Amino acid sequence: MNWTAVWSIYRFEMARFFRTLAQSFLSPVLSTSLYFVVFGAAIGSRIQEVEGVSYGAFIVPGLIMLSVITQSISNAAFGIYFPKFIGTIYELLSAPVSFLEIVLGYVGAAATKALFIGVVILITATLFVDVQIAHPLAMVTFLVLTCLSFALLGFIIGIWADNFEKLQLVPLLIVTPLIFLGGSFYSISMLPPAWQTITMFNPVVYLISGFRWAFFDIADVPIGLSLAATGGFTLLCLAVIWWIFKTGWRIRS
Repeated sequence: MNWTAVWSIYRFEMARFFRTLAQSFLSPVLSTSLYFVVFGAAIGSRIQEVEGVSYGAFIVPGLIMLSVITQSISNAAFGIYFPKFIGTIYELLSAPVSFLEIVLGYVGAAATKALFIGVVILITATLFVDVQIAHPLAMVTFLVLTCLSFALLGFIIGIWADNFEKLQLVPLLIVTPLIFLGGSFYSISMLPPAWQTITMFNPVVYLISGFRWAFFDIADVPIGLSLAATGGFTLLCLAVIWWIFKTGWRIRS
């Protein structure tokens, strides 16, 4: 393993993040505050509790997942797309660097950025509501796995995209609706039985449910199933990336 190459890619990507540090941290703080004003005040005044948890606290895991997933995808997608756009990816491919080292550098940086954002949102949420974490280790595990898995998905999107519009196509039209329909701001048990069944086909449900369990010890699906779904999604993304580098799809042409 060429750790020097991994560190070089990682450091280059993180440098871009720290150049806009104020914007990177200010944006999630403002958006989180707005969500609490809109959902906490408007809806929270009508829904006092959900499964024994105050509504303001109940939406905290969903808010964190919403930002972490979108940030993981966008950072990883742009990180690998930009070298393709300017042509420097061929220098990287011709260097003595394996596909695993390339993925570790780009995906690791994107996951780290998303993890920072998640921590910032969690700290911001404590200013509005009393947040208790029942299972801290499980919370960190789900947060890290989510950052990694969706950074891998973003890496795939960045390779697939051939223009800047496509970079936003999947996150805006597919991923974001799945997050909002995945129980970010409500419990699946609040839906009619038919919609509960349909919602179970949404993969984001398992992420949010497991993450919320780590906070409040309540979940819409079994915690083991949430972990298995998250791990399976990560392995699937790794398999797709391995195939991309093996065949050179959208990279060498």
